[in-house]
Amino acid sequence: MGALTKILLVVLTISFMTFVAFFGRLPALRHTPIAWMHRAIWVYIPNTILALDRRLTSGRLTTALGRFGTYIMYDRHPTVLIFFILLLSVGEYVYLPGVWPRLSLINKVLGSISIVLPYLFLYLAAAGDPGAITPSSHSRYMSHYPYDFSLFHPGNPCRTCGLLKPPRSKHCSVCKRCVHKMDHHCVFINNCVGYGNQHYFILLLLSTAVLTMYGGLIGLVIVADSARGHNKNFSLFPKPPGWTWAEYFVLLTMGIQEDVGVGSVTLLALMTSPLVWGLLAYHIYLIYCGTTTNESMKWQDWQMEMDDGYAFKRSLPLDRIKDLRHEAAWTRWPIEPVQVLIRTEDGTPPDPNGGPGVGEWERVWRLRDVENLYDLGFWDNLVDVFVPNYPFRQPEVSNSTADLERGKRRAKKPPKAPRASSLVAAAT
Repeated sequence: MGALTKILLVVLTISFMTFVAFFGRLPALRHTPIAWMHRAIWVYIPNTILALDRRLTSGRLTTALGRFGTYIMYDRHPTVLIFFILLLSVGEYVYLPGVWPRLSLINKVLGSISIVLPYLFLYLAAAGDPGAITPSSHSRYMSHYPYDFSLFHPGNPCRTCGLLKPPRSKHCSVCKRCVHKMDHHCVFINNCVGYGNQHYFILLLLSTAVLTMYGGLIGLVIVADSARGHNKNFSLFPKPPGWTWAEYFVLLTMGIQEDVGVGSVTLLALMTSPLVWGLLAYHIYLIYCGTTTNESMKWQDWQMEMDDGYAFKRSLPLDRIKDLRHEAAWTRWPIEPVQVLIRTEDGTPPDPNGGPGVGEWERVWRLRDVENLYDLGFWDNLVDVFVPNYPFRQPEVSNSTADLERGKRRAKKPPKAPRASSLVAAAT
């Protein structure tokens, strides 16, 4: 087995196992071999080790390992963040000495920018406030979004924090706090991704994706030049005419061995770049759908209820009087909820005289038949992410104007199902 093959196998194995370990829980992968491998890593193998330890040491070893594992998995610590920083810095330390002298001025400028930006956005995402809900920030976050009466209902306090849950919030068991517009807890930034730092997280993904792709492509050019020093007829793509694949890979391996640091980091960048681009595409799709990773999982749960025939909806009156004990009198969001979505235990329609809403209950079979209140269209969704506290409407705007805005949005296109989890990639 040649050096190139060994490097390829090691890098590919590390990249694949990282993907399985961190992203195997995505709803889109729920019924795939990747989900089974994720369960094997986190459930089947640990349970097997636990059974053996009970037989050999009466469980003392796994008890100690369990405490350590609980700390690693469920407590906030910078282990993976440090690993991520080391992966970037050590890779650049190994890669740049062999590449920098060969770069043109424009590539040196672009390369410097692409190197610095991931560290900048990593710091902003990791050190920034993700939108922690405290007594001082609670009223402000309550006025950001209305309750949609589908995923988020008014009047539900957090059992840990004791505060009334604002719409789109979730308690993070790792950070031990409620986070506004919670997306997920990301171990790579040792922080939650929420309303306060989601834009920095997206920019971190974008800058890292550009860095890995840019570095990988430049590295390929350097490797090809080194291979061309052994045979001037070598070309990276397409394969030189008349050459066998064995001859091609022998020359390519010689080019990599000319500077192993450049070659190995180039391969690592090229193999991890699609993973980063995929994660970025997933989060852009979430923005397009007007949802978050947390909410996409909730919508998947609703789809399962709909498949079983247990989900029902009916209209909310346009002149609904808000319960000011549990809802904000005014929110900056331009539209108000028009429906209520509930589930029953046995699939029997709820009592028409009970619960919120008016009219008869209608059984729901598809997500596309439910309006996602938090989807204003892609561009407005982007504004909501990248322009914090953007006032989509002023306090003096009346409900009739809000209803008109809703009508305009419906006229542009039919509501799309918020199935953000249909893409492969997501929350760490």
